[in-house]
Amino acid sequence: MSRTPHVLLLGGHGKVSLLLTPKILARAWNLTSVIRNPAQEPALVEAGKNGPGKINALVESLEDVKSVSDAGRILDTVKPDWVVWSAGAGGHGGPDRTYAIDRDACIHFIRASVSRPSITKFLLVSALSIRRNRAPWWDEDSYATVQKVNNEMMPHYYKAKLAADEALTILGEERIRSQPEGPTSPNFGYIILRPGNLSDKEETDKISLGKTKARGAVSRGDVAEVAVRLLEKEGIKGWFDLLEGDEGVASAVERVVKEGVDSIEGESLDAMREDLEKQI
Repeated sequence: MSRTPHVLLLGGHGKVSLLLTPKILARAWNLTSVIRNPAQEPALVEAGKNGPGKINALVESLEDVKSVSDAGRILDTVKPDWVVWSAGAGGHGGPDRTYAIDRDACIHFIRASVSRPSITKFLLVSALSIRRNRAPWWDEDSYATVQKVNNEMMPHYYKAKLAADEALTILGEERIRSQPEGPTSPNFGYIILRPGNLSDKEETDKISLGKTKARGAVSRGDVAEVAVRLLEKEGIKGWFDLLEGDEGVASAVERVVKEGVDSIEGESLDAMREDLEKQI
Protein backbone atom coordinates (compact mmCIF):
# COMPACT_ATOMS: atom_id res chain seq x y z
CA MET A 1 0.00 0.00 0.00
CA SER A 2 1.21 3.51 -0.72
CA ARG A 3 0.39 5.18 2.59
CA THR A 4 1.68 4.31 6.04
CA PRO A 5 -0.40 1.41 7.41
CA HIS A 6 -2.33 1.85 10.61
CA VAL A 7 -2.46 -1.34 12.69
CA LEU A 8 -5.10 -2.13 15.31
CA LEU A 9 -3.68 -4.51 17.93
CA LEU A 10 -6.32 -6.23 20.05
CA GLY A 11 -4.94 -7.51 23.34
CA GLY A 12 -2.22 -4.88 23.47
CA HIS A 13 -0.93 -5.67 26.96
CA GLY A 14 -0.32 -9.37 26.32
CA LYS A 15 3.22 -10.70 26.38
CA VAL A 16 3.38 -11.33 22.63
CA SER A 17 1.76 -7.97 21.93
CA LEU A 18 4.30 -6.05 24.00
CA LEU A 19 7.07 -7.72 21.99
CA LEU A 20 5.22 -7.10 18.74
CA THR A 21 4.66 -3.40 19.47
CA PRO A 22 8.25 -2.15 18.96
CA LYS A 23 8.59 -4.31 15.84
CA ILE A 24 5.49 -2.69 14.31
CA LEU A 25 6.67 0.81 15.18
CA ALA A 26 10.23 0.14 13.98
CA ARG A 27 8.78 -0.26 10.48
CA ALA A 28 7.27 3.23 10.78
CA TRP A 29 3.76 1.76 10.86
CA ASN A 30 1.31 3.47 13.18
CA LEU A 31 -0.37 1.50 15.93
CA THR A 32 -3.49 1.68 18.05
CA SER A 33 -3.20 -0.82 20.87
CA VAL A 34 -6.34 -1.87 22.74
CA ILE A 35 -6.00 -2.40 26.49
CA ARG A 36 -8.67 -3.02 29.10
CA ASN A 37 -7.13 -1.00 31.94
CA PRO A 38 -5.66 2.52 31.78
CA ALA A 39 -2.96 1.38 34.21
CA GLN A 40 -1.53 -0.74 31.39
CA GLU A 41 -0.73 2.29 29.23
CA PRO A 42 2.79 2.93 30.61
CA ALA A 43 3.85 -0.53 29.43
CA LEU A 44 2.73 0.39 25.90
CA VAL A 45 4.60 3.67 26.04
CA GLU A 46 7.74 1.85 27.15
CA ALA A 47 7.38 -0.80 24.43
CA GLY A 48 6.90 1.85 21.76
CA LYS A 49 9.33 4.49 22.97
CA ASN A 50 11.77 4.15 20.07
CA GLY A 51 9.19 4.59 17.30
CA PRO A 52 9.45 5.88 14.65
CA GLY A 53 5.82 4.89 14.14
CA LYS A 54 3.23 6.51 16.37
CA ILE A 55 1.43 4.58 19.10
CA ASN A 56 -1.95 5.28 20.65
CA ALA A 57 -3.64 3.40 23.49
CA LEU A 58 -7.37 2.74 23.35
CA VAL A 59 -9.07 1.55 26.55
CA GLU A 60 -11.80 -0.94 25.69
CA SER A 61 -12.91 -4.22 27.25
CA LEU A 62 -13.09 -6.96 24.65
CA GLU A 63 -15.36 -8.79 27.06
CA ASP A 64 -17.94 -6.07 26.37
CA VAL A 65 -17.87 -6.69 22.61
CA LYS A 66 -21.16 -8.54 22.33
CA SER A 67 -21.98 -7.99 18.65
CA VAL A 68 -20.56 -7.19 15.24
CA SER A 69 -21.75 -3.62 15.70
CA ASP A 70 -19.77 -3.34 18.95
CA ALA A 71 -16.64 -4.42 17.09
CA GLY A 72 -17.53 -2.15 14.19
CA ARG A 73 -17.75 0.85 16.51
CA ILE A 74 -14.14 0.30 17.56
CA LEU A 75 -13.03 -0.23 13.97
CA ASP A 76 -14.79 2.93 12.83
CA THR A 77 -13.17 4.89 15.65
CA VAL A 78 -9.65 3.66 14.89
CA LYS A 79 -9.96 3.29 11.09
CA PRO A 80 -7.18 0.69 10.80
CA ASP A 81 -5.78 -0.76 7.61
CA TRP A 82 -4.75 -4.00 9.33
CA VAL A 83 -6.10 -5.82 12.39
CA VAL A 84 -4.09 -8.10 14.67
CA TRP A 85 -5.85 -10.27 17.25
CA SER A 86 -3.49 -11.32 20.03
CA ALA A 87 -6.05 -11.35 22.82
CA GLY A 88 -7.68 -13.96 25.00
CA ALA A 89 -9.10 -14.75 28.40
CA GLY A 90 -5.86 -16.49 29.33
CA GLY A 91 -7.69 -19.11 31.36
CA HIS A 92 -9.09 -16.51 33.76
CA GLY A 93 -12.78 -16.32 34.55
CA GLY A 94 -13.89 -19.80 33.59
CA PRO A 95 -15.35 -21.24 30.37
CA ASP A 96 -17.92 -18.47 29.88
CA ARG A 97 -15.23 -15.80 29.72
CA THR A 98 -13.13 -17.93 27.39
CA TYR A 99 -16.02 -18.25 24.95
CA ALA A 100 -16.94 -14.57 25.33
CA ILE A 101 -13.47 -13.34 24.36
CA ASP A 102 -11.58 -16.07 22.47
CA ARG A 103 -14.59 -17.06 20.36
CA ASP A 104 -17.38 -14.51 20.33
CA ALA A 105 -15.51 -11.18 20.49
CA CYS A 106 -12.89 -12.47 18.08
CA ILE A 107 -15.51 -13.57 15.54
CA HIS A 108 -17.34 -10.24 15.90
CA PHE A 109 -14.10 -8.47 14.97
CA ILE A 110 -13.50 -10.84 12.08
CA ARG A 111 -16.98 -10.28 10.67
CA ALA A 112 -16.73 -6.51 11.12
CA SER A 113 -13.27 -6.41 9.55
CA VAL A 114 -13.99 -8.45 6.44
CA SER A 115 -17.06 -6.30 5.76
CA ARG A 116 -14.91 -3.15 5.56
CA PRO A 117 -13.00 -2.83 2.27
CA SER A 118 -10.50 -0.46 3.88
CA ILE A 119 -9.22 -3.30 6.09
CA THR A 120 -6.91 -5.43 3.97
CA LYS A 121 -5.21 -7.73 6.49
CA PHE A 122 -6.26 -9.67 9.57
CA LEU A 123 -3.68 -11.61 11.58
CA LEU A 124 -4.94 -13.94 14.29
CA VAL A 125 -2.56 -15.46 16.84
CA SER A 126 -3.86 -18.97 17.56
CA ALA A 127 -2.14 -22.20 18.63
CA LEU A 128 -0.55 -25.18 16.91
CA SER A 129 -2.91 -27.78 18.36
CA ILE A 130 -6.09 -26.05 17.17
CA ARG A 131 -7.43 -28.20 14.35
CA ARG A 132 -10.15 -30.81 13.81
CA ASN A 133 -8.14 -33.48 12.06
CA ARG A 134 -4.69 -35.03 12.16
CA ALA A 135 -2.33 -33.04 9.98
CA PRO A 136 -1.13 -35.37 7.20
CA TRP A 137 2.50 -34.86 8.27
CA TRP A 138 1.84 -35.81 11.93
CA ASP A 139 2.19 -39.36 13.23
CA GLU A 140 -0.62 -41.00 15.16
CA ASP A 141 1.12 -40.81 18.54
CA SER A 142 1.63 -37.06 18.17
CA TYR A 143 -1.98 -36.58 17.17
CA ALA A 144 -3.14 -38.60 20.17
CA THR A 145 -1.23 -36.21 22.41
CA VAL A 146 -2.81 -33.22 20.69
CA GLN A 147 -6.27 -34.73 21.11
CA LYS A 148 -5.66 -35.27 24.81
CA VAL A 149 -4.68 -31.63 25.23
CA ASN A 150 -7.65 -30.37 23.21
CA ASN A 151 -10.38 -32.62 24.55
CA GLU A 152 -9.31 -33.37 28.12
CA MET A 153 -6.95 -30.65 29.33
CA MET A 154 -8.20 -27.49 27.58
CA PRO A 155 -11.53 -28.32 25.90
CA HIS A 156 -13.12 -24.87 26.19
CA TYR A 157 -10.04 -23.06 24.92
CA TYR A 158 -9.82 -25.53 22.05
CA LYS A 159 -13.45 -25.10 21.00
CA ALA A 160 -13.30 -21.31 21.27
CA LYS A 161 -10.08 -20.94 19.30
CA LEU A 162 -11.17 -23.46 16.66
CA ALA A 163 -14.36 -21.50 16.02
CA ALA A 164 -12.41 -18.26 15.62
CA ASP A 165 -9.75 -19.78 13.35
CA GLU A 166 -12.35 -21.34 11.12
CA ALA A 167 -14.44 -18.16 10.99
CA LEU A 168 -11.45 -16.17 9.74
CA THR A 169 -10.66 -18.88 7.21
CA ILE A 170 -14.15 -19.05 5.72
CA LEU A 171 -14.96 -15.34 5.89
CA GLY A 172 -11.51 -14.48 4.61
CA GLU A 173 -11.97 -16.77 1.63
CA GLU A 174 -15.39 -15.24 0.93
CA ARG A 175 -13.90 -11.74 1.06
CA ILE A 176 -11.16 -12.73 -1.36
CA ARG A 177 -13.64 -14.26 -3.82
CA SER A 178 -15.94 -11.25 -3.67
CA GLN A 179 -13.40 -8.49 -4.12
CA PRO A 180 -13.23 -6.87 -7.57
CA GLU A 181 -10.25 -7.53 -9.76
CA GLY A 182 -7.86 -4.82 -10.78
CA PRO A 183 -4.69 -2.99 -9.70
CA THR A 184 -6.62 -0.49 -7.57
CA SER A 185 -8.32 -3.22 -5.54
CA PRO A 186 -5.99 -4.39 -2.73
CA ASN A 187 -5.97 -8.11 -2.07
CA PHE A 188 -7.28 -9.21 1.32
CA GLY A 189 -4.86 -11.24 3.39
CA TYR A 190 -5.71 -13.38 6.38
CA ILE A 191 -2.99 -14.94 8.50
CA ILE A 192 -3.56 -17.49 11.26
CA LEU A 193 -0.28 -17.81 13.14
CA ARG A 194 -0.19 -21.02 15.18
CA PRO A 195 2.71 -21.23 17.64
CA GLY A 196 3.42 -24.16 19.91
CA ASN A 197 3.96 -23.76 23.66
CA LEU A 198 5.05 -20.20 24.33
CA SER A 199 8.23 -19.57 26.26
CA ASP A 200 9.87 -16.46 27.69
CA LYS A 201 13.28 -17.42 26.34
CA GLU A 202 15.25 -14.85 24.40
CA GLU A 203 14.32 -14.41 20.76
CA THR A 204 16.46 -16.87 18.77
CA ASP A 205 15.79 -16.11 15.08
CA LYS A 206 15.77 -19.90 14.57
CA ILE A 207 12.40 -21.43 13.85
CA SER A 208 10.40 -24.15 12.11
CA LEU A 209 7.55 -22.58 10.12
CA GLY A 210 4.81 -24.12 7.99
CA LYS A 211 4.23 -27.82 8.43
CA THR A 212 5.88 -28.49 11.77
CA LYS A 213 5.91 -31.23 14.37
CA ALA A 214 2.74 -31.59 16.43
CA ARG A 215 4.27 -30.48 19.72
CA GLY A 216 7.05 -28.20 20.85
CA ALA A 217 7.85 -24.69 22.05
CA VAL A 218 8.78 -21.31 20.61
CA SER A 219 9.76 -18.03 22.23
CA ARG A 220 7.26 -15.21 22.30
CA GLY A 221 9.87 -12.96 20.71
CA ASP A 222 10.15 -15.25 17.72
CA VAL A 223 6.34 -15.34 17.44
CA ALA A 224 6.30 -11.54 17.34
CA GLU A 225 9.04 -11.43 14.69
CA VAL A 226 7.28 -13.96 12.47
CA ALA A 227 4.01 -12.07 12.84
CA VAL A 228 5.44 -8.75 11.73
CA ARG A 229 7.30 -10.33 8.81
CA LEU A 230 4.12 -12.03 7.63
CA LEU A 231 2.30 -8.70 7.88
CA GLU A 232 4.90 -7.21 5.54
CA LYS A 233 3.80 -9.60 2.80
CA GLU A 234 0.98 -8.66 0.46
CA GLY A 235 -1.96 -10.90 -0.34
CA ILE A 236 -0.88 -13.95 1.64
CA LYS A 237 -3.38 -16.17 3.37
CA GLY A 238 -3.46 -19.37 5.37
CA TRP A 239 -2.43 -21.20 8.50
CA PHE A 240 1.20 -21.02 9.60
CA ASP A 241 2.39 -23.46 12.28
CA LEU A 242 5.41 -22.28 14.26
CA LEU A 243 7.99 -23.90 16.55
CA GLU A 244 11.60 -23.28 17.46
CA GLY A 245 13.91 -24.79 14.87
CA ASP A 246 16.98 -24.31 12.71
CA GLU A 247 15.88 -21.91 9.96
CA GLY A 248 16.28 -18.16 10.19
CA VAL A 249 13.03 -16.23 10.47
CA ALA A 250 13.53 -14.18 7.31
CA SER A 251 14.34 -17.18 5.13
CA ALA A 252 11.53 -19.26 6.68
CA VAL A 253 8.93 -16.60 5.95
CA GLU A 254 10.21 -16.15 2.41
CA ARG A 255 10.08 -19.90 1.86
CA VAL A 256 6.52 -20.49 3.05
CA VAL A 257 5.24 -17.49 1.11
CA LYS A 258 7.06 -18.42 -2.10
CA GLU A 259 6.00 -22.07 -1.89
CA GLY A 260 2.46 -21.32 -0.76
CA VAL A 261 2.81 -23.53 2.32
CA ASP A 262 -0.47 -23.70 4.23
CA SER A 263 -0.91 -25.79 7.37
CA ILE A 264 -4.65 -25.98 6.77
CA GLU A 265 -4.00 -29.07 4.66
CA GLY A 266 -6.08 -31.97 5.97
CA GLU A 267 -8.96 -29.80 7.18
CA SER A 268 -12.43 -29.54 5.61
CA LEU A 269 -13.64 -26.14 4.46
CA ASP A 270 -17.15 -27.56 4.08
CA ALA A 271 -17.20 -28.61 7.75
CA MET A 272 -15.91 -25.19 8.77
CA ARG A 273 -18.55 -23.45 6.70
CA GLU A 274 -21.32 -25.59 8.13
CA ASP A 275 -20.31 -24.83 11.71
CA LEU A 276 -19.87 -21.13 11.00
CA GLU A 277 -23.47 -20.94 9.81
CA LYS A 278 -24.52 -22.14 13.28
CA GLN A 279 -22.53 -19.41 15.02
CA ILE A 280 -24.03 -16.35 16.59
